[in-house]
Amino acid sequence: MNKKKEALLLLEDGTAYRGIALGIDGTTGGEICFNTGMTGYQEIYTDPSYYGQIIVNTTSHIGNYGVQLEDEEESASVKIKGMVCNTFSTIYSRTTADFSLQQYFERAKIVGISDVDTRHIVRHVRQKGVMNAIISSQILDEKELMAELHKIPSMDGLELSSEVTTNEAYYVGNEGSSSWRVAVMDYGIKKSILNNLTSRGCYCKVFPAKTPFEEVMKWQPDGFFISNGPGDPAAMTYAVDNVTQMVNTGKPLFGICLGHQLLALSSGINTYKMHHGHRGLNHPVKNMLTGLCEITSQNHGFAVNPDEIESHPDVEITHVNLNDKTIEGIRRKDYPAFSVQYHPEASPGPHDSRYLFDDFTKLLSAI
Repeated sequence: MNKKKEALLLLEDGTAYRGIALGIDGTTGGEICFNTGMTGYQEIYTDPSYYGQIIVNTTSHIGNYGVQLEDEEESASVKIKGMVCNTFSTIYSRTTADFSLQQYFERAKIVGISDVDTRHIVRHVRQKGVMNAIISSQILDEKELMAELHKIPSMDGLELSSEVTTNEAYYVGNEGSSSWRVAVMDYGIKKSILNNLTSRGCYCKVFPAKTPFEEVMKWQPDGFFISNGPGDPAAMTYAVDNVTQMVNTGKPLFGICLGHQLLALSSGINTYKMHHGHRGLNHPVKNMLTGLCEITSQNHGFAVNPDEIESHPDVEITHVNLNDKTIEGIRRKDYPAFSVQYHPEASPGPHDSRYLFDDFTKLLSAI
């Protein structure tokens, strides 16, 4: 592809940005959102929670350290729909890199745009709210491209976990040397989460998203893990039913991100779509149980209703976002079940919250 070919980014409200095409020549659309992390772009692109979304990287230079396949993939493929950045580097300095980010996007058939004012885009999304967008290096007429944009479904009410989940159940860890059997519901699981579980003595069986509760229980797990993932949690009634039954077993349950929202829904607490969501590596969260602050990695566009939690007799708030007071963690008072909205595995960082995996294994030890 001609690296200097023009590309057009068009937002749902008609705002347009013209820049330079990256990745492959094509057209792609999805919900536009921004990530403020200054490193870890490869982990972002392979995170299944970003499925269906166009990512705006706010860091000025993207691609400068290339791509390293062995250590930095969170799933088996790139999950984003498109990428937007200011300066895109087709060369890289890291000697251990396998190839450039441009080559990586070409292999994954990703369409993107660079040389646009990402600060302006972020300010616009923060003010107007999250919306759908489309990128094209094929259609440069705004009216024609808007017609294509209108075909993209809204994330609100969209079920996407079944698009990214495993097709068959599989095992992770060493059965012979592990202390506990943990059933992992894959709604878009990240490899780093599984690594954190297995490194603490968990032998995991990872189940497809729509596996019936009865089939999960045939494996006789000691506890349950409810994963992160994309889409609207309120559209996942099959998952809410499963989580409800898992909680009622009295066995330990831990949920992250989408798993947090599903635990809330299973407890009768509603979720809502946020104005522009939280995505980045520097979100401050207060642990209400210890009084300590954690700097956290986040990626979510939905949240749980705080008023419904505060009035719930069996659920308490454990973590709160210090920027906007949204709920970042809950736990059940009547069952050994808890969850957090952010990502304690924090790949690529920071690692302030990895103690939550230890909290889960302590619950497993108590059974």
